[in-house]
Amino acid sequence: MCSSVFFFGVFSAALSSNSFLAYKSAKVFVAGHRGLVGSAIVRKLTQLGFTNLVLHSHAELDLTRQSDVEAFFASEKPEFVIVAAAKVGGIHANNTYPADFIAINLQIQTNVIDSSYRHGAKKLLFLGSSCIYPKFAPQPIPEDALLTGPLEPTNEWYAIAKIAGIKMCQAYRIQYKWDAISGMPTNLYGPHDNFHPENSHVLPALMRRFHEAKVKGAKEVVVWGTGSPLREFLHVDDLADAVVFMMEKYSGLEHLNVGSGKEVTIKELAELMKEVVGFEGDLVWDSTKPDGTPRKLMDSSKLAGLGWTPKVSLRDGLVDTYKWYLENVNL
Repeated sequence: MCSSVFFFGVFSAALSSNSFLAYKSAKVFVAGHRGLVGSAIVRKLTQLGFTNLVLHSHAELDLTRQSDVEAFFASEKPEFVIVAAAKVGGIHANNTYPADFIAINLQIQTNVIDSSYRHGAKKLLFLGSSCIYPKFAPQPIPEDALLTGPLEPTNEWYAIAKIAGIKMCQAYRIQYKWDAISGMPTNLYGPHDNFHPENSHVLPALMRRFHEAKVKGAKEVVVWGTGSPLREFLHVDDLADAVVFMMEKYSGLEHLNVGSGKEVTIKELAELMKEVVGFEGDLVWDSTKPDGTPRKLMDSSKLAGLGWTPKVSLRDGLVDTYKWYLENVNL
């Protein structure tokens, strides 16, 4: 056991000598660059002066097709890869499309991770979700809570795919001595979020409902559940900052949690959203609908110990996101 620990430490330290920020002209492939996470990463890298970003839409490159992905990597040979592409959605979407959530995510990450290694990428960062942890994990949730209990049934298909992605990165690191790392963000929000009325996560769904109610002059907004579950939210620009930090500073076997360290009840979130949007009607809670996981706060102390901290408050983040919503979402 001692020799194994030493072994991982040796090659991790050696791999981490490849500075990400020192190669701003290197090819960086951001998979999923049009989504919530990918678009924020592209904004951040552009701000930092990266000049050779490799960006392809789904129409240009279908990441679920192994042959297409192989051909892309053989041609482009990116030096750094950030996997932000995924099939995502809320409770309703996970319950309705379980096959899509497990199959599409497994296909995307398997194709991209394997091709990245086989075509010489120096480093890869795989992004997952806090959904990987057991429903009743200890709070705050440490990284070693992974695979210690049953998952939340409402999103287990997505979670199992993401767990497989973590393990694939670890396996390639162990077998090939390749610098593949994983980051697990908490609940994210921000510009380019999915505001679909049925298939979105709680925060953008609330924003849309309150906005539509305000526009229509409705007297009330009905929200699923009791409002009691505790949630942690991280603005996607903070995640993008953490992605750059991990690409530069972290090279280890274990995945890292990425969170804000602050939690609010869904009721508190709804009340703050109501205020930011400017809806003046009533809140009504439909307790016949599921709440989902009762509490989910990430223990991000390991990432904090490396020197990273978030910067965007929830209120400021909601104001920023609502501004983007008003300017970009057609109702």
